[in-house]
Amino acid sequence: MKKVLSTIKPYLRWIILGLTLFFLAKTLKDNWEQVLEIRISDSGWVSLGAALIVTTMAHVWSAVVWFWIIKEFHKKVNLRWAIRVYLLTNIAKYLPGNIWHFYGRINATKKVGVPVEIAILSVLIEPLLMAAAALAIALVGSTQESLFLQVLCFGVVIFSLHPRVLNPVIKSLAKIKLKVSKSDLEPVTELKLERYLIKPFLGEICFVLIRGSGFLFTILAFNSVELNHVLLIFSAFSLAWLLGLVVPGAPGGVGVFEATALALLEHKFSPGIVLSAVAFYRLISVLAETFAAGLAWLEQKSQN
Repeated sequence: MKKVLSTIKPYLRWIILGLTLFFLAKTLKDNWEQVLEIRISDSGWVSLGAALIVTTMAHVWSAVVWFWIIKEFHKKVNLRWAIRVYLLTNIAKYLPGNIWHFYGRINATKKVGVPVEIAILSVLIEPLLMAAAALAIALVGSTQESLFLQVLCFGVVIFSLHPRVLNPVIKSLAKIKLKVSKSDLEPVTELKLERYLIKPFLGEICFVLIRGSGFLFTILAFNSVELNHVLLIFSAFSLAWLLGLVVPGAPGGVGVFEATALALLEHKFSPGIVLSAVAFYRLISVLAETFAAGLAWLEQKSQN
């Protein structure tokens, strides 16, 4: 079994990408007539514009949370610097390997005098907090009737953020995701958390909610949404975004997010509407990241 797993491991991400793209292509083939019938009204274009603005704000806010994470280790860095570095490196996550945005932030953080251990910790903790926040929102918005099960799952999420739980995970991720040469990074001593990161965790919850609002605006561009469906949309978005974050596949979660959102929402909205929404939201996400990086680049030029 180990031999089989080691053989397919290099191709796992391509297998997942292929399966998700096949699923999306088949769904599009089965519902292409519905997609062609969809028209965007003037108010729909306004909703798409609002989605772009909100999604851009989400990336800026995420940079602020990363700044908070660094400050948790009693290191003084400039907020404008943190936002600029975060936004400039953010689009690098679409490069093969899905680690280059982390690598860029580590190097930039080292250059301002932050120890490499803390630089690595900051980029490892951030996605862990994001994943926990997305899971918490998905659980709260789930349609399960068992309140006890929801509370229990949320308690597990909160417990998973305890330093005694996170520290072993951080050490494992440091070995798996950040394999860099000794010439690039000096030897790492001990990576560990000393206390509960309440403020960054709440910040990541806000980040997922802001991004979910962008997705909601995108759906509103194609179809009206009943009030009792809003919580479902946020829950589905959070779970789809979480899987796009953690499942090894295309960089940036391309394909995984779309397939998951479609599977979760097609029973409440027509497949044509969901297909259009996820396609436009992917475009909006890339445009928002590119626009934010452009603003950060202009701000950097003005500083020089």
